[in-house]
Amino acid sequence: MFFHIVLERNMQLHPRHFGPHLRDKLVSKLMQDVEGTCSGRYGFVVAITGVENIGKGLIREGTGFVTFPVKYQCVIFRPFKGEILEAVVTMVNKMGFFAEAGPVQIFVSNHLIPDDMEFQAGDTPSYTTSDGSVRIQRDTEVRLKIVGTRVDATEIFCIGTIKDDFLGVISDPSMTV
Repeated sequence: MFFHIVLERNMQLHPRHFGPHLRDKLVSKLMQDVEGTCSGRYGFVVAITGVENIGKGLIREGTGFVTFPVKYQCVIFRPFKGEILEAVVTMVNKMGFFAEAGPVQIFVSNHLIPDDMEFQAGDTPSYTTSDGSVRIQRDTEVRLKIVGTRVDATEIFCIGTIKDDFLGVISDPSMTV
């Protein structure tokens, strides 16, 4: 799920960047440092949408660097248990498959795949129905439900299922004509 929240961060800037473009340099450094990172508390920072306030700088003794408190708005992506996501399969093996939904990686165990799907080893490993009408392989788009999450300091791990109504393959690259 996506959220729009306000966060704060202390930014250090070298004295050579002081001048008429100080604010621009702080904002670009903030975007470079923060966008694409993951905080266990909030989730993945997708984008910074605006800077609310840049406080007065504090000179660090001995280095000349200045620390500025910056208050900014950003879009956060945080997956929750029970959430339905669309993801792209990245790897398939006999234990299940891995899929990515944006920055988060989701593992779907073979116990959470419908019983009528069997693992097929070979050049392109896949899970296929007995009649061959549905196939899950690399680059297949699937709709899945998150059944569990584990949050570390800098990463979020998810377990998903496709063993429910309206879940499963959305598009299969091998079936396109």
